[in-house]
Amino acid sequence: MCGIFGIVTDKEQQLGPVLIAAGQRLSYRGYDSVGCATLLDDGTTDLRKDVGKVNDVAERLRLAEMTGRRGIVQLRWATFGGPSPVNAQPHLDSDGDLVGAHNGNVVNNAELRQQFIAEGMTVRSINDGESCVHAVERYVDQGYDMVEAIRRAYHDLEGDYAFVIGRVGEDRLYALKKGSGLVVGLVEGATCVSSDLPSILPLTRRILRVQDGEIVILWADRVELRRVEDGAPIEREMEIATESMEAAEKGGYPHFMLKEIHEQPQVVAELVHLMEAAPHVSQMIERMATARHLYLVGCGTSYHACLLGSVYLARLAGRAASPVLAPQFIPQYGPAVGPEDVGIFVSQSGETKDVLNAIAVARQQGMHILSLVNVLGSTLMHESERYLPLACGYEISVPATKTFTNQIVAFLFLALRMGGHSTERMAQLPDLLQDTLVATEPQVAALEADLAHQDDLYCLGYGLTYPIALEGALKLKEVTYTHCEGMLSTEFKHGPLSAVHDGYPVIFVTGPEDVPLLVSGINETTCRGGRAIAIGEEDERLRTNVHDLIVLPQAGPLFNPVLATLPLQLLSYRLSLLRGYDPDFPRNLSKTLTVD
Repeated sequence: MCGIFGIVTDKEQQLGPVLIAAGQRLSYRGYDSVGCATLLDDGTTDLRKDVGKVNDVAERLRLAEMTGRRGIVQLRWATFGGPSPVNAQPHLDSDGDLVGAHNGNVVNNAELRQQFIAEGMTVRSINDGESCVHAVERYVDQGYDMVEAIRRAYHDLEGDYAFVIGRVGEDRLYALKKGSGLVVGLVEGATCVSSDLPSILPLTRRILRVQDGEIVILWADRVELRRVEDGAPIEREMEIATESMEAAEKGGYPHFMLKEIHEQPQVVAELVHLMEAAPHVSQMIERMATARHLYLVGCGTSYHACLLGSVYLARLAGRAASPVLAPQFIPQYGPAVGPEDVGIFVSQSGETKDVLNAIAVARQQGMHILSLVNVLGSTLMHESERYLPLACGYEISVPATKTFTNQIVAFLFLALRMGGHSTERMAQLPDLLQDTLVATEPQVAALEADLAHQDDLYCLGYGLTYPIALEGALKLKEVTYTHCEGMLSTEFKHGPLSAVHDGYPVIFVTGPEDVPLLVSGINETTCRGGRAIAIGEEDERLRTNVHDLIVLPQAGPLFNPVLATLPLQLLSYRLSLLRGYDPDFPRNLSKTLTVD
């Protein structure tokens, strides 16, 4: 999740310290490279960028010495192109007349790069931020002014992004919003624009929030908004930001976990756009289709995604895939795999030691290594023949939320494509996720007080919802320190049913096709005095048999498990607060497990 910041001042001055400070305030978002550009009155541009942390790059490249009237800083989280100085942002156009940087994903980046090269432009990287600059350059070279060139570029750039761009010889910057955040600040003697409020708050609290489909033009003493649609001016009053710095970093949410839960519709939209355009998808599917045996390998939350992925692949593509915990892969499958086999290794961090150990054994046996990974430049990415970026941005809270959702969405997309099915309906998923958040938050809140002091419960599912039950149980254990066991619903009667007593809570995660089977398990619980809580679509059979029903939007069996994930995350979050715990940093846990 990149971060951008641009500033226009009323006189040429030392901008380096301002840009460094803005970069530091954006660094909580996560990044792998840093770059700064300043535009000077003599028509030159000073561009410095490299891989590394803000302070290290600033010292190495002497960023504090940079001067100019206009400046841009960008922190990049790699999606298109691995972390490298050439892929770092900002980027120049062919002649060095334009300089710009972006936040987000331009999903038709590969096609655009081919067009730009064919048109004779100088394309230096494979990063989609450079495509934003060349998309504007294309129309500037045809004689259009900057606003008109940006309007036309907007229609060429597919995906969700925001970018800021400047032109030598001018006294202004331009910025555009399409799906990613963008906010403007009015400072004494300057204006600034950023992807995020924290980089602006220390400079001013007079802000203007830019909306999708809007261009903002920044001079030192004023800003102007224009509609992309027709170039017409927009009138909007400045507002006074009241957020604290900490609240601004969390997007106004009290915790990163809640912020990241609410980011899921957006990151799913970005992933679906990315997978529709990514050449890696067809390449991975070709390799998967020719495998003698296919293994899906992960740990913890990522293993639960693998488990659901195996069900999706069997159901939609007729392809058997073995989900396996990474440490168990070595003794159970390591001696038997070979060059005819394929493994998809899944890790949020890309540095999980158990997963890397499994890869080492698989590689020794000649097995083909594919991966789903969120951190580009990680060891897992470099160890993989093919990989799919999860496009979640930085996930700060230790419990995985949006990374799990994008993992299962990626598996669903792969399974649909591998089975020859259309992926067009995937575009509906972000809206369904947003509807789920709106619908289930009050339902979860109504239930939380009765569960806050429970120290033992079960979470059950069947078929497509079984992995979600395991993940829901894990979330409750992680952030509430409650013992919650995830289990296949049909296994509950084979022993654990003995734990049920008056008021004992059992959560049933229910797919629309599995209601008759789940109703049987529900009654095995309620007839022994247990409290049955169901998560599923509205169904009179569920309503009649359970004590509490958390209702999901009607979405069908394939999307149902994805939607059911959200109320379980919300329940875990809210119970952790009621029990007095910090959900972002549970005791004894780490975000990246790099030990055996």
